[in-house]
Order: sequence, then structure tokens, then C-alpha cells
Amino acid sequence: MKALILSGGTGTRLRPLTYSSAKQLLPLANKPILFYIIEKIVKAGIRDIGIIVGNTHEEVKKTVGDGRLWGAKVTYIYQPQALGLAHAVKTAAEFLGNSDFIMILGDNIFSMDLDIVIENFYTNKANTTVLLHRVNNPSQYGVAVVKDGRITDVVEKPKDYISDLIITGVYVFDKTIFSAIEETPPSARGEYEITDAIRKQLEMGGKVTYELIRGWWKDTGRLEDMLEANRLILDELENKNTTTDYPGSTISGKVVLGENVEIKDSIILGPAHIDQDSVIINSFIGPYTTLGKRVTVEECELDNCIVLSGTKLIGINKRISNSLIGKNVSIKGGLNKKPLVSSFFVGDNSEINL
Repeated sequence: MKALILSGGTGTRLRPLTYSSAKQLLPLANKPILFYIIEKIVKAGIRDIGIIVGNTHEEVKKTVGDGRLWGAKVTYIYQPQALGLAHAVKTAAEFLGNSDFIMILGDNIFSMDLDIVIENFYTNKANTTVLLHRVNNPSQYGVAVVKDGRITDVVEKPKDYISDLIITGVYVFDKTIFSAIEETPPSARGEYEITDAIRKQLEMGGKVTYELIRGWWKDTGRLEDMLEANRLILDELENKNTTTDYPGSTISGKVVLGENVEIKDSIILGPAHIDQDSVIINSFIGPYTTLGKRVTVEECELDNCIVLSGTKLIGINKRISNSLIGKNVSIKGGLNKKPLVSSFFVGDNSEINL
């Protein structure tokens, strides 16, 4: 079995950050989202991985490399235009050949292991197996109708309620998906939808089974989803805090500290992840906060934040919360003390003087 990761999207809902970085490389607990997916794939015993890339291909290649970091082989497949998931599969036809393959959207993150889905596929001798999740707002997703352990219909973003089971972005296919894609016309929005291809597969007599999510799953396409995914991962951290004495400081809860972190006259309340060479002075770092490499926080209070590498937060006299702050950003405080809490969603290389 091979694996196909889709990492060619533009990430419009996470702009301005995605103007300068691939959304699949944004970090959760200081590790790119794409790395979590690759780790899941390798843990399932799959070593041959294709990654669909678009305009951010150079950054993805530089960050992921050839796969040897995970003992795998990574092949990059360039998709000139993002014309839908089924089009991405067709673009990868040469890489996939006649192999069965698991396909995962590069901005999805989840806690369950993939071998559960793969076992379903082979045990049931399915043509396709889809990972589903039960939600309250199914109209924004591809939705599946199920009966007796099998999927009987799939609809992309249905206007009327047909089911509360959405397609998460994890699929296992055999080679029959290619003939279904060939018979699938573009949708009203001009894209080749994988849901339409699966429906065509059903019409052609294919067997489509499903597995339900075990544990948690997040589509990290929006700010609030990124922050929630960060919280979920931080909750699962193992405490790696050393016994190093930090003058005038208190560190409690699950806290991971990188090398050469300087902490002085501060309180760190986990779960939190602070990467190497960061400096925290006279500040409070609250729960569910991630600081990237070489971040400086001085005379500030933070909680529930993701702060990327090289950023400086200095003298901000109101708490920073529910924020995603890009690389090499500078935010400096001012005299205004209201509101008591501020939230930021700031792209790379920005400067804010409050």
C-alpha cells in the first residue's frame, strides 16, 4: 500500500499567514501539521509516500525532505491547479500505479491510528473505505449516507439534511477509483470532487465501507480550529521539563522546554510548549500556549496562543489570548489599558505598536 498526502491548497481561510507559508506546515506544539500525518502513515507500516504540492512546493520540499527522517521515501507530485481532490488523485496516477493507497488531506489532524481504517478496507474487501465523523453542522462538508456497515451515497455540502456523518479527509482506495474519476464530470464550482467520484464508484457496483473516528479529529483550515488542535495536542504532551533552576520563576503543569530557553521572574503554567532559544522575562505564559524558536516575551501575559519563531512580544499591558502570531513579528505595548484582553491573527514579518 502507498500513501498520498494532499498539500497543494492555498489556505485562503488562514490568510495572512498563508501568503508566506504553506498551511500544512503551520505548527501545532511546534511541529508542522504535515509531520503528524507522515508519522501516522509510517506507524501504519507504509513507507512509500506521495505528496501533492502546488505553489508552495519549494517550502514543502525543503521542510519535509526525502522522507528519510521517518525511514520513508517521499515523492513530490506537482499539481499546477487545485481542481479538486479527484483531480489530485488523477494527477498522482503514475506514482500510485495499480497499488491500493490511503489518501489524507494535509490540513487534517487526528488522534486515532490509521491501521484501523486499513484493516476495515481489507477485511471487507472494499473498493473504498472512508473515515467518517459525526457533527452538528454537516452542511459544510462532504456527507455520507450509511446502511448495514456500508456507504450508500455521498453528497458534497448538501443543502438539505441527509446525514450527520461527514467525510473527514481520510480515504483508502483501490485502483477502481481511477475509472470512476474518468466518468466524473466537474461540479458546479468547476472542480472534480472526490465525493462525486465515490458516488460514481457506487453506481459502477463498487463496495464502499466506512470507519468512524475514534478519539478527536480537526480540520485545521481556520484560526479557531488551529487553536483547538493545538490545545488537543498539548493535552497529550509528556512533561519534559528539566529540573533547571529559573531565577524567580515558577513552572507547573505539563511543560516542554527546548534547549537554551531563558526564563526569569516569570510564571509558566502548562500545558505549554516552548522551543529552543526563547526568552521569557517578567511574564506569564498560561495554558495551551506554544512559543516557537527564538521567541522573546517580556512583560506580557499569554494564554491559548500559537507564536511562531523569531517573534518579539514586549511590554503589552493586556493579556494576549486566542491568537496566532506569525514569524518574525514585533508587537510592542502602549499606554492604553482597555480592553483587558487582546487577540491577534498576524502574518509573518509584521510590526505592531500599540
